[in-house]
Amino acid sequence: MNRLPKRTPRPFAAFKNVIAWALSALMLIPLLLIVFTAFKGDDDSRSMSFSLPEQWDLGNFATVIERGRLWNGFLNSVLYSGLGTVLTVLLAAMAAYVFSRRRDRLNKFLYLFLVMGIVLPINYVALMKVMQLFEINNTRVGIILLYMAIQLPFMVFLIYGFVARIPIELDEAAVLDGCGPIRLFFSIILPLMKPVLITAMVLCFLNMWNEFILPLYFLNSTDKWPMTLAVYSFFGQFETQWNLIAADVLLTSLPVVVMYLVAQKYIVGGQTAGAVKG
Repeated sequence: MNRLPKRTPRPFAAFKNVIAWALSALMLIPLLLIVFTAFKGDDDSRSMSFSLPEQWDLGNFATVIERGRLWNGFLNSVLYSGLGTVLTVLLAAMAAYVFSRRRDRLNKFLYLFLVMGIVLPINYVALMKVMQLFEINNTRVGIILLYMAIQLPFMVFLIYGFVARIPIELDEAAVLDGCGPIRLFFSIILPLMKPVLITAMVLCFLNMWNEFILPLYFLNSTDKWPMTLAVYSFFGQFETQWNLIAADVLLTSLPVVVMYLVAQKYIVGGQTAGAVKG
C-alpha cells in the first residue's frame, strides 16, 4: 500500500508563513518610501521618512513629466522594449524549434554556443568597435539590436525546453497533409507554444525596459534615451528634491509593475508547462 505523504505540523507551517510575510514586508519598504515621498512637498520630503505626506501634492508628477522629458523617454522605452521583444521571441522560437528537431552534432554545438551567451561577460570595448564599424552606434536600430543580442540566448534556452516536448508526430502529420516548413511552424507549432511565448515576452520586455548600461554606453543623444537614463539625468539635476526624484522613479517603475502583475499567471504557467496534452 502507498503511504500517505507526511503533513507539515501546523506550528511549523505557521512559522514559515510568518517568515515569508516578514521577508515580503522588508522588500516592500523601499517601495513604500518612494510612494510616500513622491506625494510630499519640497520641505516635507527632505526627511525621507515613512510618515504620510502632510499635504498630498500631485503636481510633482506633472513637474517630472515636463522638466524630466519623461514622455520622450517613455516612447523610446516602448519602442526599444516592444519591438526588441517581438523580434527576439520570434527569432528565439524559430531557433529553438530547429535545434529541438535537428539534433545532429552541428546543431548541438550551435545551441550550446548560443546558450553560453547567458553566462559570458560582455566585452564593451570590442562591442563598441563593432557598432562603429557598422555605423549603428548612437542609433535606435543599434540599441534594439543590442537588446536582442543580450536577451536572445536566454530566450532560446527557455523556449527550447518547451518545444522539445511537442510530439514530433505533429510535424510528420502536417508534412503528410502538404504543409511546408514555414506553414508548419507558424500554423501548427507556434500556436502550441503560446504559454512559453507569453512567458518569454514578459521576461524579455521587463529585462529590456530595465536595461541601463547599454543605452548609457551606446546612446549619446539625450532625445534617444529610454526612461532609465531619463531618471539618471533627472537625478543629477534635482538631487536635492527627493519628492521629484521619487515621483520620477515611481512613474518609471509603474509600467513594469503593472505588466508583471497582469502577466504573472502566464509567467508561472509558462515556466511549469512542459508537456502537450492531447
